[in-house]
Amino acid sequence: MRSSLDESKPIFLQIRETIEDDIVDGILKEEEQAPSTNQLVAYYKINPATVLKGINQLVDEEILYKKRGVGMFVAKGARRRLLETRKQAFKEEYVWRMVEEAKKLGITIDEVQEMMQSMKGRDYQ
Repeated sequence: MRSSLDESKPIFLQIRETIEDDIVDGILKEEEQAPSTNQLVAYYKINPATVLKGINQLVDEEILYKKRGVGMFVAKGARRRLLETRKQAFKEEYVWRMVEEAKKLGITIDEVQEMMQSMKGRDYQ
């Protein structure tokens, strides 16, 4: 879990993203119990309705599921679905923007690929 929340975006989204990050990073594994609403409320000292809003979005998207009387659990395939969604968002948000800027600067796709290749070994493989 993140150590704190900030003012950059709505708290319920930060709760949601924290759980998603834990799933993507392998901290929360499929079929493992996710932090409870009460745990998140106590940890972040926030309103239960705010926590529920973030968690319910993950339930609606079948990332988490409820076991009545037990709690929330990570659904099978959740990590794969999150990775696919994030890869698509990365492509749309960063790669597309990079390609558009490269066009403006007269940089070819081959040159962009060369630039990316030159980044190998800089804490990224």
